[in-house]
Amino acid sequence: MLADSPAFSGFAVPDLEAARAFYADTLGIDTTEENGMLTLHLGGERPTLVYPKPDHEPANYTILNFPVGNIEEMVDLLASRGVEFLRYEGFEQDERGIARTAGPPIAWFTDPAGNVLSVLQPE
Repeated sequence: MLADSPAFSGFAVPDLEAARAFYADTLGIDTTEENGMLTLHLGGERPTLVYPKPDHEPANYTILNFPVGNIEEMVDLLASRGVEFLRYEGFEQDERGIARTAGPPIAWFTDPAGNVLSVLQPE
């Protein structure tokens, strides 16, 4: 019934301008604003809607995963732009915060709203 629908995902933030600055300036993602909402133009023609929600509470799971060719280089680049990487109990992570023991190498971080994102290197 909806298999051919051009579905898109979305998530909330309490401060749209902080989100725009982070996603556009820090992460280098193309963004547009329309009707009081932000659209992230991600690779693969996959728009993602970011909408304001004053009482936003971040999810306790990863909402966006960014596959990269070289995770060490990407983590270093993001860290140089002020991104801090998360540490999770139960995951062995190296000095950069990269976990390598359960699936592909992955490192987690948050946006200004506390939403969890990751960079990962597909094997």
